[in-house]
Amino acid sequence: MNDAGNQAARLPQHELLQERSFWRGLKAADWLFALVIAAVAVAVQLMLPHRMDNYEVAILWGSAAMAIGLGWFFKPLRWFIPLSIALAYLSTLLYAGDYDNNTKFLLKYFLSSQSAIMWQCAFVFFALFCYIAGAVAAAKQQQTTNTLLGMGTAFAWVSALAGFTGLLVRWHESYLLRPDAGHIPVSNLYEVFILFMVITAVMYLYYEGKFALQRAGAFVFSFMAVLVGFVLWYVVAREAQQILPLIPALQSWWMKIHVPANFIGYGAFCMAAMLGVAELLVLRKNGVRWLPDAQTIEEAMYKAIAVGFLFFTIATILGALWAADAWGRYWSWDPKETWAFIVWLNYAVWLHLRLVAGWRGKVLAWWAIIGLFITAFAFLGVNMFLSGLHSYGTL
Repeated sequence: MNDAGNQAARLPQHELLQERSFWRGLKAADWLFALVIAAVAVAVQLMLPHRMDNYEVAILWGSAAMAIGLGWFFKPLRWFIPLSIALAYLSTLLYAGDYDNNTKFLLKYFLSSQSAIMWQCAFVFFALFCYIAGAVAAAKQQQTTNTLLGMGTAFAWVSALAGFTGLLVRWHESYLLRPDAGHIPVSNLYEVFILFMVITAVMYLYYEGKFALQRAGAFVFSFMAVLVGFVLWYVVAREAQQILPLIPALQSWWMKIHVPANFIGYGAFCMAAMLGVAELLVLRKNGVRWLPDAQTIEEAMYKAIAVGFLFFTIATILGALWAADAWGRYWSWDPKETWAFIVWLNYAVWLHLRLVAGWRGKVLAWWAIIGLFITAFAFLGVNMFLSGLHSYGTL
């Protein structure tokens, strides 16, 4: 009996099942962060009651609760979220209710939505350079980290902060331009690409800290650089940065919860694909030495896909509820809906093969990479080449 007890004591425990309760692990800084977020939610509700119906009040407090939970779970968000809100609020003070009052130095070069988003794009490339140079230097010095990799992490945070602040400011700018038609900035491809980059960066930074993946940052931020290239092209060729009124199909509070949930899934799937590329390079006969080991990369890839699958499932359910509210039916086998189901099925099979069948290695890495192309077609290809009820999202 004693031997059995000793053996059980030696077994590793899941971090959520340890004896020390979650609540006891919260510190004063955690409760202070929760108080700040609750105060912000109260201020928003008191200052903007004419902008919100009962559904939007529920979304506000649900978002506040989610922000608190995320800050408790991923500690850096305790400064990231309040700082983004503070910078966005400073921007509203500088605008002083006049959209044309954007010639002030801070607004013109830092805090207008377009300035902040351009800083986001610039710091993606700064982070990419530091991750590449740092990984090469770490391999030569046989170290797991160095100053350059640390700078890459810092630049990644700055990029995410600038992007999130830019979205918050753009939300305010939409009301300055059209007081009766302002809207959350997730209504077109330009806006959701900015959100996409913010989510992907923050998710990567979480897994970087959890699995010591700094040396794999070059892969994720190479993909981010491609996204920046698309955003810049979209701005120059299509003037996509302009804030336009919502089309009738998108004038719904459902958009505020469906779209962000969707892009948490997309961000996780795309990050997993880049980790799949890294794993394949490590698994080669003469594997790349400056990357983390294959097992660590695969574990991070699995966690990312699991989180992405959860949020994509939630987004799909929310989309069905929105469809029922807007069109009177939950599912129409519209091309967008059909490809969303294909994406969901692809990752459901991936998780089944890993968790139930016990698959590992190259097959799952390749599957994650192919999944990126399936996801990309569901996101962009359907809008470009197929027509249906969701055709308002064209390039």
